[in-house]
Amino acid sequence: MLFNSFEFALFLPVVFLLYWFVFSRSLRAQNLFVVGASYLFYGWWDWRFLLLIAFTSLCSYASGLLIGRFRKRRGGERWSRAVNAGNILLNLTILGVFKYYDFFAASFAELFGIADYDSLLLRIILPVGISFYTFQALSYSIDVYREKLAPTRDIVAFFAFISFFPQLVAGPIERATNLLPQFLRPRTFDTAQAVDGLRQALWGFFKKIVVADNCAILANGIFDNYENLSGGALVIGAVAFSFQIYGDFSGYSDIAIGISRLFGFSLMRNFNYPYFSRDIAEFWRRWHISLSSWVRDYLFLPLSSFTRRWGQWGVAASLMVTFIALGVWHGAGWTFAVYGFIQGLVIVWELRTERIRNKVRKHIGGRLFAMLSVIRTYLIFAVSLVFFKAKSVSDAFYFLRNISFQTHASWKEINIGMSDHICIVAGAALLLMLLYDFFMSKGDLHRRLERQPILLRWTIYYLIVFALFAYGKFGTENFIYLQF
Repeated sequence: MLFNSFEFALFLPVVFLLYWFVFSRSLRAQNLFVVGASYLFYGWWDWRFLLLIAFTSLCSYASGLLIGRFRKRRGGERWSRAVNAGNILLNLTILGVFKYYDFFAASFAELFGIADYDSLLLRIILPVGISFYTFQALSYSIDVYREKLAPTRDIVAFFAFISFFPQLVAGPIERATNLLPQFLRPRTFDTAQAVDGLRQALWGFFKKIVVADNCAILANGIFDNYENLSGGALVIGAVAFSFQIYGDFSGYSDIAIGISRLFGFSLMRNFNYPYFSRDIAEFWRRWHISLSSWVRDYLFLPLSSFTRRWGQWGVAASLMVTFIALGVWHGAGWTFAVYGFIQGLVIVWELRTERIRNKVRKHIGGRLFAMLSVIRTYLIFAVSLVFFKAKSVSDAFYFLRNISFQTHASWKEINIGMSDHICIVAGAALLLMLLYDFFMSKGDLHRRLERQPILLRWTIYYLIVFALFAYGKFGTENFIYLQF
């Protein structure tokens, strides 16, 4: 079930009313209802994979109990470590089989010249959101093992934590230290929190349906015909995709966070105006924060503890491994590995050139340096996204090789599938999104808006709703991150 579908428009108000007016008298009943609603939400796509998410939840729940029990025994550290390692191995094996087996089997066959390798492939459907809920389940058992969290005995609350429908299939990837305790305490309806949630969800729908889905028409048209287009058109296609993926994914996160507030939950922030970052390291502290912080805490820091003996080379090696893994998390393909490799390589370069950049900043002035740094960071990320979008590494290199800023792209050439009117509207929506991000990065725009007259506030809300229905592309584009 998609947020931008007719089914969800019926699902959400029914679940909201039942949650607060029928099941609110009992915390356990309320949590059990969340599990049922979340499984209905997920099973709407394919009910067979409900068994998979239930199995993942049960394994991590049992692992937490076993780790807690062994810790109370003398010499139980070894057994706790074994249980934690076993749960990690089991979950990663499931993820690997469903997501990566066919890719590695095909790559192995091509490497060794095996022409007929169809019999080696499983050709199984990739479960929606498996990367998200697997990482969420893993963080629980790891945090219990690290004694950052006490194991819970409430199996209903734990299943609700893993399957909570607003963030189940595309994040944010919640930590048990933040979300699980919210399922263990009574919740009361907060009007102010609900209104704030509706406002954030509305803005998320605007970013997805108006900005991202209109940019998608342009980006898809150019990437699908890149062999026949000029370098200028390819630049526009890369820029369009960079804003498509930002509007799409940050829009999903805003909707998920906003809907969660309707039910009394507070999810972590997943985007913090990343296109205003001054370097790639800062960018990844602002982009997909739940994933970047996850790989930092559970991969980079443990890995760097082993490689620190090698000094700067050890740090560089840990960064490269971490970002390649982060890239491959997005999908089973060499394009995603190259995407992650570029991120890691640029961060290593930034670490090595920090002194030089500080000297340049003092020479040209902080404000100009900051502006140039933001532009440089955006361009680097936009280039790396060509690998994210392209069907193959060779296609991505061909795309980049044919970009030439001297060639002219006519409006007729790049206007693929879009009327002039829609192009103007999409451009205006994109500009509005960037202005919103800019002013929010300078302060809390929401608080300023709350101090404005009610007529002005509701005029803004109605204009956003009007834009959704007048220029939104309902049901034409799935959320990009649902495939991960």
